[in-house]
Amino acid sequence: MRYARKLLVAGGVAAAVQVAPAVAAVGPVRRRVLPGLAGRGRAGHVALTFDDGPDPASTPAFLAELDRHRVSATFFLLGRMLTDCPELGRELADAGHEVAVHGWEHRPMPLRGPLATYDDLARARDLVAATTGQVPRWYRPPYGVLSTAALIAARHLGMTPVLWTNWGRDWTRAATARSVLATLTRDLRGGATVLLHDSDCTSAPGSWRTTLVALPGLLEELRRRDLAAGPLRDHFRTTSSTTS
Repeated sequence: MRYARKLLVAGGVAAAVQVAPAVAAVGPVRRRVLPGLAGRGRAGHVALTFDDGPDPASTPAFLAELDRHRVSATFFLLGRMLTDCPELGRELADAGHEVAVHGWEHRPMPLRGPLATYDDLARARDLVAATTGQVPRWYRPPYGVLSTAALIAARHLGMTPVLWTNWGRDWTRAATARSVLATLTRDLRGGATVLLHDSDCTSAPGSWRTTLVALPGLLEELRRRDLAAGPLRDHFRTTSSTTS
């Protein structure tokens, strides 16, 4: 009950503290003002992240492509998607990928009350942990828009919100593999967190195929720039922990 009251109080004063969520939703401002939230990590690394799965129609193709390149990534899972294919969630973890929380339903956080927000995050976190054996460390809100209640709930549940520095706009109907790659790499540098989608459950139908075609080009470009690609768990390591 104490936590419920805290959420209700936070919801009541949300209008006074919505500046941070608003800033978080604006890419250039977010990268400058809130680099940790934006996903800015160590200089020689790029975090590769995928949202909206797991999806049996598309996620296995991404797993195969990542395996072919021997690269691991962080997958931000939706609880409602994981309930339909728990074995795919386990496969993600067994393949060495990191699993994280994208919520239960893909609905904007500011449209929810504090208790509904907490329930959404808690249900998704508990299901991801029980299904994959990994306790999620990271949370990314739908559409990248945080609310005060979501920030409080994530902290209470032991998860750190992480958005992104670069995206491919791969969810749009007009996206092509060339446009996705060009958009991703326009301002790409070491320390970036890249957002892509391994499912079209909230995107243009079939858009995941465009992302899949663009993925090898992205990985090749990172290798050309001598940047390591991997999950968020490797992204925020300190320099002292990565040198011999």
